[in-house]
Amino acid sequence: MAFSSMTFLVLFLPAFLIAYFAVPARHMNVRNLVLLIFSFFFYAAGEPVWVVLLVFSSCADCLIGLYIEHSQGKWQAKAFLVLSLCSSLGILFIFKYTEFFLGLFGITAEFAPSLPLGISFYTFQTMSYTIDLYRGKIKAQRNPVTFLTFVAMFPQLVAGPIVLYADVEKMLTHRKTDITMISDGITRFVMGLGKKIIFANHASVISAELLNAPYASTLGMWLGSVMFMFQIYFDFSSYSDMAIGLAKIIGFRFNENFDYPYTSKSITEFWRRWHISLGTFFRDYLYIPLGGNRKRAVFNIMLVWAATGLWHGASLNFVIWGLYFGVTLLVEKYLLRGVLSRLPAIFSRAYCLIIVLYGWVLFYFTDLPRLGVASARFFGFGGTFADMRAVELLLANVWILPIFAIFCTRAPMRIFDSLKKLAPACEPVFSFSLLLVSFILLIGQTFTPFIYFRF
Repeated sequence: MAFSSMTFLVLFLPAFLIAYFAVPARHMNVRNLVLLIFSFFFYAAGEPVWVVLLVFSSCADCLIGLYIEHSQGKWQAKAFLVLSLCSSLGILFIFKYTEFFLGLFGITAEFAPSLPLGISFYTFQTMSYTIDLYRGKIKAQRNPVTFLTFVAMFPQLVAGPIVLYADVEKMLTHRKTDITMISDGITRFVMGLGKKIIFANHASVISAELLNAPYASTLGMWLGSVMFMFQIYFDFSSYSDMAIGLAKIIGFRFNENFDYPYTSKSITEFWRRWHISLGTFFRDYLYIPLGGNRKRAVFNIMLVWAATGLWHGASLNFVIWGLYFGVTLLVEKYLLRGVLSRLPAIFSRAYCLIIVLYGWVLFYFTDLPRLGVASARFFGFGGTFADMRAVELLLANVWILPIFAIFCTRAPMRIFDSLKKLAPACEPVFSFSLLLVSFILLIGQTFTPFIYFRF
């Protein structure tokens, strides 16, 4: 089930909100139970069998967490932490990477299970929980329903953002929801829905046609790549918007996951603004423990980015994509730091966008031979410069591209915030109008799943 589906919007969400707010706020355990039951139903609507895996993984780390806290300061605590990490990473490896690693040795996997939805997200959540327990940053959760609520709450379950237990520990048992939070949450959710339906889905149609064309021209490859760059941003950031909005309606405050990354002036800045929860996770739980900048900085950066690429998918192109950005970050760190800071903003932003644009080419093509052809066309080698279909699509969308670009900046939100100050009533009018437009477009569109459901 997706946030942008009619089933979710018309049936699931209203039923959940009615059941949730029917429970008095003083009975938080019951509210958590309602949230958990609906979360299981939400997850089971896509893949019923994998609810068992979700529950097993969560309960295992909940139980191990109790032993870690009980053994704090002793060698047993580290042993239980290792058990937790082996369990979580083992599950992730079996279901996501078995076929990939066997394929590297020319072995065809006889057991190739489908990828459970959201497994990359919820395994990272439970891992961070046991690690933070071992570090003494949090207290163990003794209520399994509360812990399962943390892991399985449907706003962030299948595509993030990665929510750390430390960030919601108090909210799991004590949270308040008022009219302002509900109003802000609805607005944020509707904005995300509009971003998905109006922007991301339109860009996906064009990017798929051009990038999947067997003999794409250089113009077609560039236009397709630009559209995919818009698509993946609007698609993933819209899901984060909707997740943050839904969470706010029921009293949770999730950290931001995007901060207008396409306005960045360097790749270093870009990765501080894109998928912030994932970058924070790898920084806190891999890069810094490896030594960070203090020792083997080059090795640490490359390892982290190889892991980042592999996290996105069990395919060599994702590893190449990660290493590509790892090398770029090293070049900026040791060679371009002073140069980029002195460049006029227009040039530094152009540099960043071109690097990111080709990065999305590496990300898109999971088949390496096709990636090689696409890369050649991207840089103008082989094939023709332009083809009629690419020209037609460019002319048809020449007015849309600037609109997409504007909505990747802070400008629309600044205008909206100014209007709210002048006329507070414009917020509900805007939300209702955008919701109505989204519904109308949704009825006439082919369903387009969120990109990050694959991870």
